[in-house]
Amino acid sequence: MESKKVLAVVEDLFFTVKINEAAKRAGLGITFVKSEVDALEHARQQPALIIVDINYQGVDPLNLIRKLKADDQTKRISLIGYLSHVQGELKLEAQQAGCDMVMPRSAFSQNLPQILKRHSGS
Repeated sequence: MESKKVLAVVEDLFFTVKINEAAKRAGLGITFVKSEVDALEHARQQPALIIVDINYQGVDPLNLIRKLKADDQTKRISLIGYLSHVQGELKLEAQQAGCDMVMPRSAFSQNLPQILKRHSGS
């Protein structure tokens, strides 16, 4: 059986490494994308989870979340976003856009192994 995959729309190198290592430990394949077009294309391959850095400057994360949740093929995929803990308004906007879970960076980082384990199905 092919391992489940995670799609990450992340540019921060620290988080890229952290997510990559945690995904390997959870037995999940991981794809990192740097554009909305790539994110939408890879999302149609039904990853177990999509992780979005809500502070990513290279894409419009809120618009991407709206598009993913509006698409019949991708709207059921779990979507987790993370951002700076001081961005309460942006957190609310991300939730309104359809992000299933929005977490401060520190909590996301701390809970990443459990989050990925839960989505690996193991």
